[in-house]
Amino acid sequence: MIPTFEPELAALIARLENASSKQFAEVEAYFGERARAGELDWRRLDERSHAFLADKMIALEPDKSRFCYLTCRALQAKRVVEIGTSFGVSTLYLAAAVRDTGGGIVIGTEYEPAKAAAARRHFAEAKLDGYIELREGDLRETLEHLEGPIDFVLMDIWSELARPAIELVAPHVRRGGVVICDNTGQFARTYADYFAYVNDPANRFMTQTLPFEGGLEFSVRV
Repeated sequence: MIPTFEPELAALIARLENASSKQFAEVEAYFGERARAGELDWRRLDERSHAFLADKMIALEPDKSRFCYLTCRALQAKRVVEIGTSFGVSTLYLAAAVRDTGGGIVIGTEYEPAKAAAARRHFAEAKLDGYIELREGDLRETLEHLEGPIDFVLMDIWSELARPAIELVAPHVRRGGVVICDNTGQFARTYADYFAYVNDPANRFMTQTLPFEGGLEFSVRV
C-alpha cells in the first residue's frame, strides 16, 4: 500500500479491492461462457451484458491503481479526469494523489446510477469527497464540457467508448499530461479506433503499451 495512505483509507481500499476480487471469477465465467457460445461482440456490450455488469465492481487492479497514484504525484497533478468510475475504488487513489500534491479536483463519470451512489458513499467515508466531482450519465454528455489544463486521465471503460472519450478529453490535456487506458493489450483489436487516434501525429501523443496484466496504454501529450 502507498505509505502516505492513512489507516482508514487503506482499510477502505483493501475492503473494496477484496470485494472486487471475489467477483472476478463470476465475471470471467460469464464472459467465457458467452464467448465460447459465439454470443459476444468484444467491441460492444449488449443489453444482457450491461445488466450482468450493473452491480459488478470490476475495480482497476491494485498495481495499476498504485501506478496511477504515483504518476499523478510525479506530474503534480491538480486536475484529473477518470472515465469509468464504477464503485470509485481507483478514484480514491486519484483523489488521494491530488490531495497529497496540495489540492485539486478529480472529475469522474459513471453511467450506472447505483454505482454512482455507491461511489459517493465511498468518497464520503474516505473523507475525499471534497476532491471529487462525479458526473452521472453518458460520458458523451458528461465530458462535453471540460476545462483545462488536465494533467492526468484514467480511462477504464468498454472499448466501444474509448474513441469518443479520448476525442472529448484530449483537447484539454496539457503538454506533458498523461492519458492511461486499461486493457489495451488484452483487447488490442477492439481498441483499434483508440489506437488510431493516439497514434495520429495530428493529435500530439506519444504512446506505449505497458506490460501490466491486460496491457495499460500510457500516452503522453507532446
